[in-house]
Amino acid sequence: MEYMITNYTEPSTDGPAPGTPEFQEMMGAWMAYNQMLIDGGHWVGGASLAPADTATTITIASGAKTGTTDGPFAETKEQLGGFYLIEANDLDQAIELAAQMPVGTGSLEIRPVAFRPDAHNR
Repeated sequence: MEYMITNYTEPSTDGPAPGTPEFQEMMGAWMAYNQMLIDGGHWVGGASLAPADTATTITIASGAKTGTTDGPFAETKEQLGGFYLIEANDLDQAIELAAQMPVGTGSLEIRPVAFRPDAHNR
């Protein structure tokens, strides 16, 4: 079964700067996590997202014009930073895999994928 894991963290301005050894160490942990998912046959897809202040929200109302707003849908302390789409036997395994994600602090939401048109029959 496929699961979406979304990663919500508080934006940090004090993280390691790109190009520094500390940044490389941090990214190494993420690359190791990605490789663990790939090697275990769990990787379907995923991505890190640009900061929430780069978002554009589109509002759609029945019978009305669409509207756009700069910024994320919800103003919250924690913001969506990225996602993984994984294959797991069940929710317990999805939780186990998500718990290994190298996030410092934040929240992970795990949700079963109900339908994906390009998915193979499993």
